Amino acid sequence: MPLTLQTLAVRIRETLQHGNDPAGREQAAAILRDALQDRAFVQSLFDDRSPERKVVYQDPQLGFCILAHRYTDARQGGPHDHGPSWAIYGQAEGETVMSDWQRVDGAAAGERVRVRKLREYTMRPGDVRVYNEGDIHAPGRSGPTRLVRIEGVNLETVARGSYQALRE
Repeated sequence: MPLTLQTLAVRIRETLQHGNDPAGREQAAAILRDALQDRAFVQSLFDDRSPERKVVYQDPQLGFCILAHRYTDARQGGPHDHGPSWAIYGQAEGETVMSDWQRVDGAAAGERVRVRKLREYTMRPGDVRVYNEGDIHAPGRSGPTRLVRIEGVNLETVARGSYQALRE
């Protein structure tokens, strides 16, 4: 039976109801990883007019969102977190070079926190990664990519930290 967005959402909800913690999110990531293997399902989330960020589902009970991200060109994002929430990134098409960052120091009110790059890795189609509260990371893309992402809450409404990347 083909996977539908509603079926994916129900599976994610049931998983997070049993534990909206790092272990539960890893289980949700495994569900997303399986979903990314279904090409028809992935294609159903996108079309050539899709915006960069499209909320395709928002859970009325838990508030998590499933998003379809379509990037058409190269882009390097700066280090960021997800504020008091979390996100699960699933690479659907193309490649994303992701880097993880660590705080070097605190910051006074209104200043950006300095961060240092810890590692860099390439996410390829089918790869999934959980970023919990406070995890700092930065995506880079050298060409078109598509991602399916799950956010703990709709992050458009969430205040996030401000970070200054130190040169290596």
